[in-house]
Amino acid sequence: MLPLRAWPAAARERIRGVLTDIDDTLTTEGVVPQEVVDALARLRDAGLHVIPITGRPVGWSEPFARQWAVDAIVAENGAVALTRTAQGLRKLYLQDAATRAANFARMQQVAQRVVREVPGATISTDSPGRETDIAIDHSEYAHLPQERIDAVVALMRSEGMNATVSSIHVNGWYGDHNKLAGARWIVRQLFDRDLDAELDAWVYVGDSTNDVLMFQHFPHSVGVANIRRFEDQLAFKPRYVTEGERGAGFCELAGAILSTRHSREGGNPGLPD
Repeated sequence: MLPLRAWPAAARERIRGVLTDIDDTLTTEGVVPQEVVDALARLRDAGLHVIPITGRPVGWSEPFARQWAVDAIVAENGAVALTRTAQGLRKLYLQDAATRAANFARMQQVAQRVVREVPGATISTDSPGRETDIAIDHSEYAHLPQERIDAVVALMRSEGMNATVSSIHVNGWYGDHNKLAGARWIVRQLFDRDLDAELDAWVYVGDSTNDVLMFQHFPHSVGVANIRRFEDQLAFKPRYVTEGERGAGFCELAGAILSTRHSREGGNPGLPD
């Protein structure tokens, strides 16, 4: 992982979109500092697209989708997206209603099995807002040692689920989606663009093992400094790392991108043709 200052200015100047994790990337001690909210607004004002992609539930994400200067929030590891319209928030799903209902019933059974069989495992407090996945708390309000986190992941996968570990939760779901699939989907939905055809115009920033697929795929990938907590668990590491942790690291990234911009009067550079 190279220091963020090693990211060439020419590469930063080509960036037209920011994909970002939320927990421990935008947040600090569980809250989103005002300076992060301001950084999101500055990125938007400079004409960049900003899309958080999170394992958090869609219900938890709704107020932020209304308040933040973002194009959309993709929640539940790529399964659901929230966008703003003149009529209010619009909710988009990758799976149809029948599939979601069948999966939901199965997932609740798995969640109860995890609680029964893994000592100390508890369902995350944000679970009432979840529609397409389940989450077990390991570091938000509870604390599970690594061997029990591993046991939760193994149990979920034994039930045929996908499972990933964020900085706070173990998430499990049925379906082929993930953060990368969600990113491709929402870029197509919002802009009618092929994300893979323009990777050089996007940067991804995250902090945990559930960001590995994004770190692998994006040539411009950044970890906030607290990614070092998981460094020995990362099959693929981010290309760059900030000096600041959590929200301060995101602000550092925003500043690095914005430092290459010249004043534009009302202009939006958009995405490359």
